[in-house]
Amino acid sequence: MITRFAPVHIGRAEPRLEARDKVSGQARYAVDHHLPGECYAWPVQATFARGRVSNVDIADALAVDGVLAVLWHGNAPRLEPGDDPNLMLLQSAEVRYYGEVVALVVATTPERAREGADAVHVQAEVSAADTVLRADHPGLYEPEIVNAGYQGRLDHGDFETGFTAADVRVDATYRTPTEHHNAMEPHATTAFWERGKLNVFDATQASSTVRETLAALFELPPQMVRVHNEHVGGGFGAKGMPRPNVVLAAMAARSVGRPVKLALGRSMLFALAGYRTPTIQRIRLGADHNGRLLAIGHESISQTSRLVEYAEQCAVVSRVHYATPNLTTSHRVVALDVPPPTWMRAPGECPGSFALESAIDELAAAGSWDPVQLRIGNDTDRDAEGLPFSSRHLVECLREGAERFGWAGRDPRPTCRREGRWLLGTGVAAASFPAITWPSTATARATADDHFEVAVNAADIGTGARTVMRQIAADALGCAESCVEIRVGDSAIGFATVAGGSMGTSSWGWAVTKACRLLRERIDRVHGGQVPPEGVAVSADTTADIAERGEYARHAFGAQFCAVRVDPGTGEVRLDRMLGVFAGGRVVNPTTARSQLVGGMTMGVSMALLEQTVLDARTGDFVTSDLASYHVAVNADIPRIDVSFVPEDDPHLNPMGSKGLGELGIVGAAAAVANAVYHAIGVRVRSLPITPAALLRAVPG
Repeated sequence: MITRFAPVHIGRAEPRLEARDKVSGQARYAVDHHLPGECYAWPVQATFARGRVSNVDIADALAVDGVLAVLWHGNAPRLEPGDDPNLMLLQSAEVRYYGEVVALVVATTPERAREGADAVHVQAEVSAADTVLRADHPGLYEPEIVNAGYQGRLDHGDFETGFTAADVRVDATYRTPTEHHNAMEPHATTAFWERGKLNVFDATQASSTVRETLAALFELPPQMVRVHNEHVGGGFGAKGMPRPNVVLAAMAARSVGRPVKLALGRSMLFALAGYRTPTIQRIRLGADHNGRLLAIGHESISQTSRLVEYAEQCAVVSRVHYATPNLTTSHRVVALDVPPPTWMRAPGECPGSFALESAIDELAAAGSWDPVQLRIGNDTDRDAEGLPFSSRHLVECLREGAERFGWAGRDPRPTCRREGRWLLGTGVAAASFPAITWPSTATARATADDHFEVAVNAADIGTGARTVMRQIAADALGCAESCVEIRVGDSAIGFATVAGGSMGTSSWGWAVTKACRLLRERIDRVHGGQVPPEGVAVSADTTADIAERGEYARHAFGAQFCAVRVDPGTGEVRLDRMLGVFAGGRVVNPTTARSQLVGGMTMGVSMALLEQTVLDARTGDFVTSDLASYHVAVNADIPRIDVSFVPEDDPHLNPMGSKGLGELGIVGAAAAVANAVYHAIGVRVRSLPITPAALLRAVPG
């Protein structure tokens, strides 16, 4: 049984605690920490996608003034093999992807490190590389488990029979490109060794994981590694696990006996920091004459690297959104000579919803049904595995969104609305994301002057984690927020889960709540309500609490509405307005929650119209490796986004009753845009992004 409490501070719209530090330049990020004797590292990357380094000539590099060391597989410190082969840096002559690190130069200044890197001469035996994902690739296989622990295949009923019997059918293939995170702060680390102990300041979403990983790689007890990440300049999943920068910096610092800073250049991130895998998704939908879904088929194809398997869970969204008696969902993946893909905001649900929600719109058009009513008519109270939803208010989101957006009276015919040279269109899509909670720990301490110090190893990557943790703590302690000091971003605090999977607030908040309640109980029971001069401290771990929860399908839901204008002569698409209505449990802080949702929706618009990483198939190199050629949405692209919340009380989540919102906003957003584009111009573009060139190619004649 989850004990909840009446909120006082939870639910208030409050500004971020660290806002002034950030805008005034006081917040220190990974390489903003200055240490005596610090030096700088710069990687040398492979310029081929598959092969073997035969020789590394470092003589010219060592001759550069200020160069202290050049590490390569012939002289680098040995690492203990771990779970992630991509972190076994400079341990082998083998090269598995373009941009893999083959050497590292350490020098007294960043400029000299770069000059030294340019002077490293790498000789290699290059092999033919396989770098292109295609639907007929002979190496495709079906993994048993895909990302986030889902079954790779899940079927029920008889899909083929249901699909064949349907009165209205859709069978279409959708494609999404490689996409990169491009957070403002690059992957960066400051590392130093002190009396055998490794200390790092790292741009990471998971300092506890980085600590454990470094301890294993360098064969240290975990208590001999400390990872700081007080401020992180965005991540979107790319910083959700240890990356090459932190291992290289630690290796270099040990080699030269001095603190080392390593901030990867923007172009390096495209190979070394992960990306969203491209996908090819076939959706088959069958409905009876009333619009009831008789069959849903979702087959997803994606790529992984030869180093480590990563299978994007795109088809999982079709196990959640709608009811059907006949379902087939599957994933296939192929290992290529490419960098390892990784989590990117709403992995699986984001690209998967583009395919599913576009197909639902196509089904509505084929059956002459209203897209909103079609979704409402196929709502369900349990997921494809039969688990009941702990709460589900998708229908309420759709209805409220339709009313607020002005959906009533919409003419469903494409190309029927014009304003000057522009054709106008509107679109809708459903959104969902799992409401995940993972075990975490927290510590709460009371001082004799009626103040409280609460520590949880959360990573504030720009979400406002500090702010909401203080609100949660104040409610659990029954005190004013001004009496609570929050400390985050330090692995020494104790284990806490990653700032990813939209699980941060739920996971850390539960640990904070438990620690604060235990503290208040101890003060009252043991000390008669008075804090002794030496203070009182307690720690809490939520592992057992989470394990005791009932079996439910826990998800947040939402509805995305979009209005666009399209110039049929040039193919230009402009967003007019966008509305998202979301049911995400109890909203801890409407200000930070809205910010997360608007950010996700903006990223979804960017995905729909702009973002793609172009691969040179001949070399395996990502050629759009800067912000001049990799286009992202800017202020001029996003004129108006509105967010609204549907009140939701879910007793099966956590003491706060909260669900994660950081990724929900991007789910369905690209589909809503694509559906609006179709409504405007009457052309269905099934491959993202919908660029002017792509749209004009799709227009008949």
